[in-house]
Amino acid sequence: MRALLVVNPAATTTSARTRDVLIHALASEMKLEAVSTEYRGHARDLGRRAAESDDIDLVVALGGDGTVNEVVNGLLHNGPHPEGLPRLAVVPGGSTNVFARALGLPNDAVEATGAILDALRDRTERTVGLGLAAGTPGTEDEGVPQRWFTFCAGFGFDAGVVGRVEQQRERGRRSTHALYIRQVLRQFLDEPHRRHGAITLEQPGEDPVTDLVLSIVCNTSPWTYLGNRPVYASPKASFDTALDVLGLSKLSTPAVARYATQLLTSSPERGPHGKHALTLHDQTDFTLHSKVPLPFQMDGDHLGLRTSVTFTGVRRALRVIV
Repeated sequence: MRALLVVNPAATTTSARTRDVLIHALASEMKLEAVSTEYRGHARDLGRRAAESDDIDLVVALGGDGTVNEVVNGLLHNGPHPEGLPRLAVVPGGSTNVFARALGLPNDAVEATGAILDALRDRTERTVGLGLAAGTPGTEDEGVPQRWFTFCAGFGFDAGVVGRVEQQRERGRRSTHALYIRQVLRQFLDEPHRRHGAITLEQPGEDPVTDLVLSIVCNTSPWTYLGNRPVYASPKASFDTALDVLGLSKLSTPAVARYATQLLTSSPERGPHGKHALTLHDQTDFTLHSKVPLPFQMDGDHLGLRTSVTFTGVRRALRVIV
């Protein structure tokens, strides 16, 4: 087996020594080429190179969710073809590692490498569904390139939080759960649309849902983790189905307290609920429009402001080693 290992040297939870150990462990079982990323988008370019190669069987992403997202977008540059593309394996090296953990992998890079090697020996893998987001035809965002996401996307409030966290990290702050909580509070205090939402959700053949303050699109469950605690925005979301949506139409102080409590106490059986909560399961096609430009994020990566995004849930998009 020939494999390409894509290494993010800035991964927050792995040291250079740990990465060397992992590379040697993987190289003992396969013909391995290891490449460290040098710029934003490099992992995507490497994934595309692997997809267009005739002799790469496996791509291993060593990094956080952002690195995984780039690799996946490179692999699927020409569209999904599970049987014709290299398989993907993920070694978690970021601060949260939602995709790897949702697959059932350990949240430790060394243990996850051992699990991947066992899976390769046992020839165990699964084909997962993914989400695809693109600019909506006929809108000012129609020229925005389509992009795949592995576990979630967000339009509105939660994307604003992600953007604030990224700004703090660019100033040298470490990505911690305390940092996220502070930015949630600041986003809430500064949110101009928390009482009258600007987002409309449209589905083919259905009445539009208007005045949403935020919309979270999930491709799997849990939505994220606070330390070791899973947080379920859409408990029914799965790699085996299309996309789930959680929308909230009100973020007053009492509503925020209620929904924050529901998220913190959420479980695989029950997520946020109430008269201001919209929940949709297994959605293949829908569009989110906004009256004003709003923040947009995918897999924890802030992508700027958008006014309209069209989503597609694609079942059986990529083979993953688990």
